[in-house]
Amino acid sequence: MSAPNRLALFDCDGTLVDSQHNIVEGMFRCFEAEKLALPTRPEILAVIGLSLPQAMARLVPDADTDFHHYIAEQYKLTFQEMRRVNSITEPLYPGMAELVTRLLDEGWMLGVATGKSDRGLNLCLTHHGIIGHFVTLQTADRHPSKPHPSMGFLAMEEAGAAPETTIMIGDTSYDMEMAANAGMRGLGVNWGYHSPEELTAAGAYAVAVDTNDLARHIAAS
Repeated sequence: MSAPNRLALFDCDGTLVDSQHNIVEGMFRCFEAEKLALPTRPEILAVIGLSLPQAMARLVPDADTDFHHYIAEQYKLTFQEMRRVNSITEPLYPGMAELVTRLLDEGWMLGVATGKSDRGLNLCLTHHGIIGHFVTLQTADRHPSKPHPSMGFLAMEEAGAAPETTIMIGDTSYDMEMAANAGMRGLGVNWGYHSPEELTAAGAYAVAVDTNDLARHIAAS
């Protein structure tokens, strides 16, 4: 029986791409349109990585579940309108395109596990010309929110990988907790939304300071 494939499973927002400004602006516009008290920027950044209804539950804690789903849909519509008028920019972090190519050359299978929607993820990866590099794409449309391990389990199944040959690479404690819940290793990055201390406390075995450092940690795993 052949050995399991090695899988590098990436989060998207805050790990592959810098979408901080877009998400904060989209939340502000959505909440303003619904005449809700605006969350602060730190409050918004703290929930990035969760699926939208779970994020809204934290931002509007006094509302019920139906409203959380409603406001999540309104945010999606707001974001789609921002994209329609070309006000969305989600640049890859420096060195990320080169890292993806390098990992492919070294025989890694690549995947994404994200709180984005299928549509949002496909638009983002297609825009950067890297969607074909990933063998498995897991989104909030088809899974419970992180840190539930569902995304990790299906990603490993589709990539032919095992927990011991899979690394979850992310910028939030939700990513690291999902990795632990799925039995895989969690590797943090310090350029996203949660601090290195939060990532380590959530189970990260290391926290990379840039993409070169990330490559070194992956190679050593």
